Amino acid sequence: MTTSSTVPGAATLLPQLVIVGAGGLGREVLVLARQINEAHPTWELAGFYDDRAPVTPSVHGLPYLGTIASLNEQPEALHVVVAVGNSRSRAAIVARLSSPQLTFATLVHPSVARADYQQLRIGAGSVICQGCILTCDITLGRHVLLNLACTIGHDAVLEDFCSLMPHANVGGEAYLEAGVYLGTNATVINQVRVGAGAIIGAGAVAVRNLPAHCTAVGVPAQIIKIRNPK
Repeated sequence: MTTSSTVPGAATLLPQLVIVGAGGLGREVLVLARQINEAHPTWELAGFYDDRAPVTPSVHGLPYLGTIASLNEQPEALHVVVAVGNSRSRAAIVARLSSPQLTFATLVHPSVARADYQQLRIGAGSVICQGCILTCDITLGRHVLLNLACTIGHDAVLEDFCSLMPHANVGGEAYLEAGVYLGTNATVINQVRVGAGAIIGAGAVAVRNLPAHCTAVGVPAQIIKIRNPK
């Protein structure tokens, strides 16, 4: 496999990281990985995988390496981060990555405070971008995405595959079930529970519990649709 380190002079024994998803979020995740490396050499950045090939053979200096099926066929150990913003699509891709050679990487921007005394639990494959604030006693499941400048309050729980777009806010003791999607500037206030697969639109404020697979918009958030989970 062709590799391309972004850390001059970095040790060759750094684990190789590949990004699944060569679109806009993939490029942003590459920036995040490079910022992590600038703070402390952590990854050998190898390239992108995507079922849709980019229009150029490389993306921001990293090669396009093939489809998800070809990633499963790689004989060497690789760390993988799935850079797909849609919760359901990200979960479907993770389910396809079945090779025992693959390990899901967790990427947290170096500016994000996460001291031991904060009691943060962050699941494998999660991505936490620049400007996020997590207070204390927080649980994030696997493959949770916190885009730029999100805030998470005390005792909040975000189950697997939750996706928060920039400046989304989750209050203390709120509970987001698997696959919840919060649009840009959306808020879930304290102690509110949001059901699995729900979508909270950009700028909406959830002030009461919301059911699974709903779409809610506005202030306060009102349900406009209930989707079939299949």
